[in-house]
Amino acid sequence: MQSPILKSYKKIIMNIFLVLVLTFGISLAFPPPTPTSQSQTEILWDSWGVPHIYAPNDISLFKAFGWAQMHNHSKLLLHDYALARGRGAEIYGQVDLVSDRSVRLMGLYAIAQKWYSQQSPEFRADLDAFAQGINQYGQDPKSGLDSVSRKILPVDGVDIMAHTIRVVWHFQRDLSHIKPNLSNGEWLGSNGWAIAPSHSADGHAMLLANPHLPWNGERTLFEAQLTSPDYQGYGSAVVGIPILSIAFNESKGWTHTVNTINPCSLYLLTQDGKGYRLDGLHHNFSTHVEKIKVLQPDGSLQTEDFVIRSSLQGPVIEDGGQLKAVRVAGLQCGSYAGAMEEWWKMGQANNLAEFQSALRSMQLPMFNTIYADVDGNILLFDGGLVPKKGIGDFAFWTQPVPGDDSKMIWTDFMDYDSLPKALNPKSGWVQNSNSDPWYMTQPILDGRTFPPAMANITGWPSYREQRGIRMLTEKKNISFDQLITDKFSTRSEMADHLVDDLVAAAKARGGSTLLHAAGVLQKWDRCFDAESRGAILFQAWKNRAFGSEWPLSTPFDAAHFLETPRGFAYPGRDAQFLEDAAKEIETKYGRIDIPWGEVHRFQRGKFNFPANGGSPDLGIFRSIWFDGEKNEKFAANGGDSFIAAVEFSKPLKAGVLLTYGNSSDPDSSHYADQLELDSKKELRPAWFYRKDVEAHAVERSAVP
Repeated sequence: MQSPILKSYKKIIMNIFLVLVLTFGISLAFPPPTPTSQSQTEILWDSWGVPHIYAPNDISLFKAFGWAQMHNHSKLLLHDYALARGRGAEIYGQVDLVSDRSVRLMGLYAIAQKWYSQQSPEFRADLDAFAQGINQYGQDPKSGLDSVSRKILPVDGVDIMAHTIRVVWHFQRDLSHIKPNLSNGEWLGSNGWAIAPSHSADGHAMLLANPHLPWNGERTLFEAQLTSPDYQGYGSAVVGIPILSIAFNESKGWTHTVNTINPCSLYLLTQDGKGYRLDGLHHNFSTHVEKIKVLQPDGSLQTEDFVIRSSLQGPVIEDGGQLKAVRVAGLQCGSYAGAMEEWWKMGQANNLAEFQSALRSMQLPMFNTIYADVDGNILLFDGGLVPKKGIGDFAFWTQPVPGDDSKMIWTDFMDYDSLPKALNPKSGWVQNSNSDPWYMTQPILDGRTFPPAMANITGWPSYREQRGIRMLTEKKNISFDQLITDKFSTRSEMADHLVDDLVAAAKARGGSTLLHAAGVLQKWDRCFDAESRGAILFQAWKNRAFGSEWPLSTPFDAAHFLETPRGFAYPGRDAQFLEDAAKEIETKYGRIDIPWGEVHRFQRGKFNFPANGGSPDLGIFRSIWFDGEKNEKFAANGGDSFIAAVEFSKPLKAGVLLTYGNSSDPDSSHYADQLELDSKKELRPAWFYRKDVEAHAVERSAVP
């Protein structure tokens, strides 16, 4: 039996031990508490591989963000920078030759050098700091960077500018359908909503950010939180770009969608000897030769002499024996040298007035901007460098235009006040899903009050946008949970418009195959969920019906813009298409009611889950793209990328998801680790507040 004195000593020793644990254990355990006056930069990595960067100043913040991007995306980032220099083929071989030709043709790196010198001293220092963080990570022997990627180091502020220009130029190029020699034809799109307190169940403004991008390559997104005395934001940036382009904090948030402006024009030139005709006169091309080095399979380098010709309109390409000049808003005319700084100032804004001030700089060459804030304001701005074109309408400028008249060469742009926008509309919502701007809210805008070349005056909202508007308007008030449910909706608006008529056409034509197909479509839930039976059949029919000829009899009517177009011009033909589709599916899969998720998969790395969602042209809000068929399966390769649902309550409420994971390294634990949530239609909580970050942190990095 222990004596009272021994017990007393043991109690004293235990108390001392507990004091030591409480005093020192917190400082030794990971992570530390929030410092009262932070003097060094730290990165807390959460369990999803998201860096939460806390920096004492902007220079340190940019440096740490460059370091963090290399931590998760080093090979991708440096490859993109090689492409931005127009030197991808020199390091990676023939696969990058088309890209190098495009960069050299458009003079992107030379423009980057010019624009870098035009940055304010403060922002140029920020770009340099981002480059310093990249170099510091890459040159560390512990980084494990491969020898090929090391060839790109060191990088500098011009590389960052060049990469940003190249990424934005590719958005402009693809939006304007400039395909010859320059484009890979990727689908671009997004959904974006802002909901006012009057339309919100809890009386708070809400934001839905939902870009649709490829799941690899130059448009890969990186999720992060950035915090300094001058900036606080949670969101995503394109890998290699040092600014969050979609972001939110306690006071506001914004997202972007690709809009329908036409920022590029093609001019059909009349060749005149070794030059071209303009205003009845001969003009010589401006010509120079770019030497592009191309890595060969045996490790040697061959040099290609790439001849570049330019006209007064812009660089010249050959397409089908014709000469066409390319004119790009911001490149051949105007500038978006301040695009990154505009994004930075959007993030710094504390209220609507400051946010609009950033937008008024008009440095982003395209994109809708959808905004919401804690004060209850919502805004949609259909922005970009929109050329003033005194001749022709939108359809006229989507085709190559005559290049022999100087009056066709645009030289000026519409200003902020002249472009379509909706600020705090009575409807209580604004939205865009890549259609023309007239349907951004209700009542719809009158396109006739805008220049005819700005957008398609008679354009109609896509089936996908109709689906979004329907979800926004079918409920008087929308809750935060409902916002997330709507985001993941796979119901097909096209099916709602057409299935009843298709079933009727099939029954009228008769036959066992058609009657069976009609029965499957009648039972189908008209969704593209993993368990949906009938989705594969409907898609196969649609691919046939919407081929070379428009199949519908009732055109779009703005007075009934959620109900049209619809009806079949040739019901018998569409019934035959359904029979053909049913026979093909029966042969391939053994039955025509095979569930969507058996054939369509979220497959990436070691993960493989049933997929939901589908092509946006089916009118599915939950946009997922699939690659070519392999072993009778289709794997998702694009569409929903970074998703954020935000309610500007106090405290802030937000759910996020980066569908393909926050690392492009196949060996990383964060490569595709979010696909299971995506398959389940679930968002992760956004760990915005420091206490939540600390509770879920698994790694700490100190960036000197």
